[in-house]
Amino acid sequence: MEFKHKPVMLDECIEGLNIKPDGIYVDGTLGGAGHSSKIVEKLSKSGKLIGIDRDEEALKAAKEKLKDFSNVIYVHDNHDNIKKILEELEIEKVDGILLDLGVSSYQLDERNRGFSYLGENVLDMRMDKTQELTAKIVVNTYSEKDLANIIYEYGEERFSRQIARNICKEREIRPIETTKQLVEIIERSIPKSKQKDGHPAKRTFQAIRIEVNNEIKPLYNTVKDSIDCLNDKGRLCVITFHSLEDRAVKKAFIDAKGKCTCPSDLPYCVCGAKSLGEIITRKPIIASKEEQLENSRSKSAKLRIFEKRINQN
Repeated sequence: MEFKHKPVMLDECIEGLNIKPDGIYVDGTLGGAGHSSKIVEKLSKSGKLIGIDRDEEALKAAKEKLKDFSNVIYVHDNHDNIKKILEELEIEKVDGILLDLGVSSYQLDERNRGFSYLGENVLDMRMDKTQELTAKIVVNTYSEKDLANIIYEYGEERFSRQIARNICKEREIRPIETTKQLVEIIERSIPKSKQKDGHPAKRTFQAIRIEVNNEIKPLYNTVKDSIDCLNDKGRLCVITFHSLEDRAVKKAFIDAKGKCTCPSDLPYCVCGAKSLGEIITRKPIIASKEEQLENSRSKSAKLRIFEKRINQN
């Protein structure tokens, strides 16, 4: 299929990875292989790309797009398990890792997956269709309090309580099974005068998707594990689309960089602080104005880059 969404900050990611032709690289969120197709073009035949995705359909599409390259390994798994994945592939360290977080372009384009608030589709939102938890289960079984908290925390939706209350009222009458049903409830819950900032369902759909796919809680450890898996001078590039994601990545980067707590007048460090490398991006990189106009998904994107440095103190 032809993808409607272009890879976010493609050039910035490729530059940030600082690709070596003979290196080993990981795309932990393979999706439609938009970023990966550019990574693998820069690799020699002895270079290697490992493409990870929890979505089997996305992997299938990526295989078709990258069919001319023989140095790609496809893995159906979650990037949170990167250490286990590399161990099973008998790869000790890699030269670069890319994580493009959130819903992929492939999933956005496949309306029947229930990620989109446009049209009428089954409430699913699973990135990995083999898992049990779906958006339908969240919407129909979570308590009003839990729904309100999720919509507020993950969606930053100020009308979260009204939305949660109306969801619970509606499901007492009939199960909420489609995206259209949920959109109608959300639209009724938000005053018309406050529905000017994009689609009124956008934030709630984002929140439920994050809950279904457990996108935030493991992220700090995933970033730390990814840094551990890098060779010396290897780089980790992470694109986030949500403030909670960005906060987790930023904290992991700061902790990995380490900070000496010794008094400034001491000639050398005695506190034992250990640094794993350097944060390349003092401030996150954002998409150019041109890209934001062309691809609305890039408007909230932030790219942070970390470089592993062995024996750095």
